[in-house]
Amino acid sequence: MAQGIYIPEQNEEQALIETRQSVSNRRFSVGQRIATHAVLIILSLIFITPFFWMFTGSLKTEADLNALPIAWLPQTIDLGNYIYGLQALPFALYIVNTLVICLCSMIGAVLASSFVAYGIARIDWPLRTPLFIIILGTTMIPFYVTMVPLFTLFRNIGWVDTYLPLIVPTFFGVPFYIFLLRQFFLTIPRDLSDAAKIDGANELSIFFRLILPLSKPALAAVALFQFLISWSDFLGPLIYLSNQNHYTVSLGLSFFQGQYNTEYGAMMAVSVVLVIPVIILFFFAQRTFIQGITLTGVKG
Repeated sequence: MAQGIYIPEQNEEQALIETRQSVSNRRFSVGQRIATHAVLIILSLIFITPFFWMFTGSLKTEADLNALPIAWLPQTIDLGNYIYGLQALPFALYIVNTLVICLCSMIGAVLASSFVAYGIARIDWPLRTPLFIIILGTTMIPFYVTMVPLFTLFRNIGWVDTYLPLIVPTFFGVPFYIFLLRQFFLTIPRDLSDAAKIDGANELSIFFRLILPLSKPALAAVALFQFLISWSDFLGPLIYLSNQNHYTVSLGLSFFQGQYNTEYGAMMAVSVVLVIPVIILFFFAQRTFIQGITLTGVKG
């Protein structure tokens, strides 16, 4: 029987087809990446534009701010907006007031929301699902519906012109945070809780010593959310605070807006200063914040 070298043509054709498909897939992948990055860059520029306008506007003179056509860059850099804006009002006091509200409301939101979320997610009892549905339903009620009844309640108990109406409600739980933490708690294996119960731990011990340490990313996300909301809140302080010594930074910015004239330069300069702490906070906490959002499952 003659022996020779046998090269299967069918295998060669199959290998050639696979090579072409691989090259085509690579080209498609590269094109997809380019398109994705192009869209992200365009969207980033759109979102950055207001901040760019605010920063450049804080360095412009009144003539540059009112110039037509619009001058995107200042003709001459003027730091007077910062000097006037920060000296016109006691913004150091307003920042301290805002931080007090932010920190206290953060503590209340994290503690209360995690308590409620744990009871709904990790403890079996008959009415937990209907209660969770009711809690979610309250998120659809706008603040403007409850604004007048809440103001009447807080006025009758003497809390108006104090920080209590802005802080105490967070100690009763925030529906969105309850939902967020409940979804995160569901992703933690129940075997851990069962093992802790076998070792003699009660629900409070499991909550504080097991669940909370494992939920740091979600808790950090809740704390950051609440900080941003309290820092930028304008309507709440406007309703409940009347003494200027109790004002927050959002109310302080409103002083630059008059009935007939608005001092845009000073407003933008102070806004730049006030947004810096938020950017720094998010820069250092972004990994934990994003992790807390992405790890929040949708397990029911």
